[in-house]
Amino acid sequence: MNIGIDELARLMVAKRSTRGVRAAAADVGVSPATYSRIENGHMPDLATFAKICRWLERDPNDFLGIEGVGSTSPKVEPAQVHLRKKKTVSQETAESLGALILAVQAAARAHNEMLG
Repeated sequence: MNIGIDELARLMVAKRSTRGVRAAAADVGVSPATYSRIENGHMPDLATFAKICRWLERDPNDFLGIEGVGSTSPKVEPAQVHLRKKKTVSQETAESLGALILAVQAAARAHNEMLG
């Protein structure tokens, strides 16, 4: 189910409900400032995005529109991306970068499986 990365902030606000930003940030495992920035539409870095997805109990692929990627092979190092807190890239570019990273990981995993 593809819900789009733009829904991330809306889902965070909905889950936080009447709780304060500090309490929700503590649950996610990020600083209140980071939590607030993302709730206000800024793109999170990959590690923060993963924490938020776990907290929201959502598959990251739901936001990225990617299906069938599967789990990471132990032979392939997980990819990491950090986009600064400023909106240095457009949402479309960030989504495309995420898709590219996941596609490269899938190709590397397939290559490793062929080798043995």
